[in-house]
Amino acid sequence: MKKPVILSTDPGIDDAVAIAILLFSEQIDVRLIAAAAGNVGVDKTLTNVLKLAKFLGKKVPVVRGCERAIIKAPIDAASVHGQSGMDGYDFPEPDESLLLQGQTAPAAIHEVVQNSAEKVTLVGIAPLTDFALYLRLYPEDVERIEELVLMGGCIGRGNYGVFSEFNIAGDPEAARIVFESGLKIRVAPLELGFQAKIKPEVSEQIKHLNRVGEMFYSLFKRYRGGSFNTGLKIYDALAAGILLQPDLFEFADTHVEIVTQEGSTYGASLVDLNNKLSKQSNALVGTAVNVDGFVKWFVNSIEKTC
Repeated sequence: MKKPVILSTDPGIDDAVAIAILLFSEQIDVRLIAAAAGNVGVDKTLTNVLKLAKFLGKKVPVVRGCERAIIKAPIDAASVHGQSGMDGYDFPEPDESLLLQGQTAPAAIHEVVQNSAEKVTLVGIAPLTDFALYLRLYPEDVERIEELVLMGGCIGRGNYGVFSEFNIAGDPEAARIVFESGLKIRVAPLELGFQAKIKPEVSEQIKHLNRVGEMFYSLFKRYRGGSFNTGLKIYDALAAGILLQPDLFEFADTHVEIVTQEGSTYGASLVDLNNKLSKQSNALVGTAVNVDGFVKWFVNSIEKTC
C-alpha cells in the first residue's frame, strides 16, 4: 500500500527535482501539494507547481499557501533559482482550473488528513509556515500524522545567516511551532547537501535519460546552489531520499531548538548533538549520507519519470 503524503514546497530548482521524484515514486501517494512562499513569492511558486504538474502529467491537487511568514518580513532566493524560481526551461502554461483547490492551505491539509484511512506523512521542503498554521488550527490532527520529513536547518554554519539555513530563516516562528508540536520528525539539514553534490558527469547522465532529465539539465545550468562545474547542492532531494531510501543515511536522535529571539542568531537551529540542553529529543537529524548510494538512487529515480 502506498504511503499518503502531503508536500509543502517552494519551487525552486531543487524543489522541482524532489517533486518529480515523489510524484513518480511507487512507494507513496502525493495527495496534496501546498505551494509555499520561499525561494520566490507564493504567486510564482504556485505557478511553478502547476507548471511542473502539467509537464510531468500528474493530476495532483494543489493549494496556494500563505503569502508570507507568520511574523518576519519575506525573504527569497531568486539569486539562486532565478526570478521565476525555475529559470532555464520554457515550461508550458498550466490550466489552473484542473488542479487548484480553493481552500486555505491549512484547511486543505486538514481535509486530506481527516479523510485518509491511514496516517499521513508530511514533507516540508520550504519554510514551514503552512504546516505551523495547520498544527495551530487543527491540533487534534497530530495523532493522524505518521511523521514530518523536512529539509531545513543546519548543524553548523548557515547559508542565509551566520547560523541560519534558508528554509528555517524564512519563518523561524513557524519552525519553532513545528519542532515543539510533538510530531515525529526526520530532518535533512544543510550539511547533507554539502556531502551529496551532483557532479557534472551526473548532470550529463540524467540529460540523456528522458525528457525530465533533459529539463533538469537545463535548470541545473542556471542553478546557483553550488557550481555546475564542481557540484550542485540539490538539498530538497535529500528529504525525498530520507523518506524513500532511509538506509542511505545516518541519524542522530537529538533535540532541535529554533532561535526566535531577534539578533545575530535569529533563525538558527540548535541541534543539540551532545545533549548540552538536557532536553528530550524531538527529531532524527541526518548527519551523514552514503554519497555513492544516494547519487545512484537519484539517477534511478529520475530515470523512472517520463
